[in-house]
Amino acid sequence: MRFLTGEPLALDLLNTRAHTPSGDIDALDTGEGFQSWLEVQADRLTPLSAAPTDADRAAVRQLREYVAGAIEQARQGARPSPETVAALNRAVRAAPRYTVATWDGERLVADVRRDGDERDRLLAGLAEAAVELLTDPDVVKVRGCEGPHCTQLFLPAHPRRRWCSPALCGNRVRVARYNQRHNG
Repeated sequence: MRFLTGEPLALDLLNTRAHTPSGDIDALDTGEGFQSWLEVQADRLTPLSAAPTDADRAAVRQLREYVAGAIEQARQGARPSPETVAALNRAVRAAPRYTVATWDGERLVADVRRDGDERDRLLAGLAEAAVELLTDPDVVKVRGCEGPHCTQLFLPAHPRRRWCSPALCGNRVRVARYNQRHNG
């Protein structure tokens, strides 16, 4: 499975779903797909210590739906539903983040931790990332890929960016234009 990653974490979560020429795919459909996605996000999320359960995937899938709705509303400059805001806040509160001082052998360092069980910590990290994106004025700049049938979202660093990936959708569009000019 190939998913767009490297965007803000909330968008990476939404991009766990993709439309391909062979059909729709979802990293959350299988434990292996979800585990692979978590491994890619290891620098931003605390991974689960065991293989994701059906309940873990269902909880993340439900949160993803709230995030998707909120991002779509924000892209349109509209207010997210109170239910969505409550769900995001509930997830963040289930595993609050706090900073403690720890000794690393040479000096004191700040160590960020979360309370709660593993699933709560995972959901809180995802919900917090969504809140950060939703409260960023740049959320209105989130775009959908202009590639044919692509559903991936991205936050463009350059105003002329049109595709989720220049190597994937961008190349497909350029090849199609070339073929149309030369075969057409």
